[in-house]
This record gives sequence, structure tokens and C-alpha cells, in this order.
Amino acid sequence: MTDARGNARPNGEAPARLAPGTPCWVSLMVHGFEATEEFYGALFGWEFRPGPEQPGPYVRALLNGHAVAGIGVFPADRRLPVAWTPYFASDDVDATAHTVRSCGGTVGVGPLDAGRAGRLAIGSDPGGAVFGIWQPAGHTGHPLTGTPGTPAWNELTTYETTHVAKFYETVFGHDEERTVSADRDHVTLHLDGRPVAAVHGLGNALPRDRGPHWTTYFAVTDTDEAVDRVRHLGGRILEPPRDGDHGRVAVVADPEGARFAVVEVVR
Repeated sequence: MTDARGNARPNGEAPARLAPGTPCWVSLMVHGFEATEEFYGALFGWEFRPGPEQPGPYVRALLNGHAVAGIGVFPADRRLPVAWTPYFASDDVDATAHTVRSCGGTVGVGPLDAGRAGRLAIGSDPGGAVFGIWQPAGHTGHPLTGTPGTPAWNELTTYETTHVAKFYETVFGHDEERTVSADRDHVTLHLDGRPVAAVHGLGNALPRDRGPHWTTYFAVTDTDEAVDRVRHLGGRILEPPRDGDHGRVAVVADPEGARFAVVEVVR
């Protein structure tokens, strides 16, 4: 018996569904598949398989046969910013989208069906940071965590945490754990007692050309080596390796400009 990704499952059991509010997927919209697949294939060892063709051309990135991320292509006439977008699980994407609007956010795409894989919407919080909502049918989200080449963490950089964290708490049921510090505005979002994401407020220090945004962290075995590989593959180093809260981390960009972080995992 196999699951929706074609992976064997014992005793024919159904794919596990993630609790609502869990970060369950990351997706990247680009202007060209070929160069993007070459970059991430060489960096993370991903292979690619066609995904649902709705709402547009799309591939799933596979690691050891497991789907870990998605990549879609913008319509040729749309020159939109290239960025990684985290998705949060929902049991009812239409109801969640309604809550997003009622809490001061916006919904720019959907809700709509993504083939037979599930139903999605893409919205933004009151600060303007973009995120996705995913209601699975067959495709439940990335199953691997902590493995090099997989999403390891998501962090929102915004102006302030108080109102924005309350938005995610109301929409997705997250609990807040605030860092007690006079010079740091930082909140960790929890779900069922475990940390799932973070919100970091920078105030007026937030770059105006970026605005509020989510950053996806991908696990690697060696951050410094991964940074060298990014540079060799035509990417850019935005923040050089440093030791942070979650390990040794660096912020980089792929050849099309999509920002992401790499973080070293201890194995």
C-alpha cells in the first residue's frame, strides 16, 4: 500500500494529517523551472516530480522519495517577487480564510482546489507578510523534519510582535511564549506545547525594501559548506554564517533572488 506521494505505508494505514496550525509545506514561485531545479537539486539533493497543474505549472521537490517542498511558475506576464511561502495546515481552508479577513488580514489567492491534492489559499497578515493555508486531501505536507535538505523552521520578521502574534494565535490556534528582554521583541508560537514558528519584531530597523516577511530555514549538515555551495551555484550570501538560537545559521538567496536560511543540524 502506498500513500499520496507513492511511499509505502505499513498495514495500508491512511496518511497522517497534521494538526491545524502546523507548518506543513513550503512553496516557491519562480519565473523559470530549469535554473531553479538545477540550483536546489545541487544544493539539497532534491529530485523533482510534476505536481498538480492547478492553479498553474508546479513540481514537487523530493528527498529520498518524500515530498519536501513545491515550486511553481508565475504566468509569463507577471513579474512578481520570488519568495518562499510557508503553509499552515487547516481542516477547513474556507473557514480559515474567513477568519484571516475578519482579523485584519487579506486573502489574495483562493480558496481553490489544487487538483486532487487538497485545497489552498494564500493570504497576508495585517503587517503584509505572505503565508499559505493548506487543507489536504491526498497530499498532507512534508513528512521529514530535521533531515538535511528539509524545512526545519519558519520565522516571521515584522515591525512588532504584539498584534501580529495575536493574529496567528486567533487564526491558527497558536500559543505565545514571549522572550523576556528589554532590547528584543521576539515571540515563539507554540501548538500543543511544542514550538512551531517564531515572530521577530524589528521596529523601524525593518528594511523598507523587504517589509514584513516569512523566512524558511532549511536543515544542512554544515552551514559554512552550504554557504560556499550557494555562492558556487550562483546564489548570494545575505547574512554570513553565525551562531544563533537554533544553531549555526546563514541567510542566502537563490539565483532568482528568493531568500531563505540554512541551519546546521546536529546528528
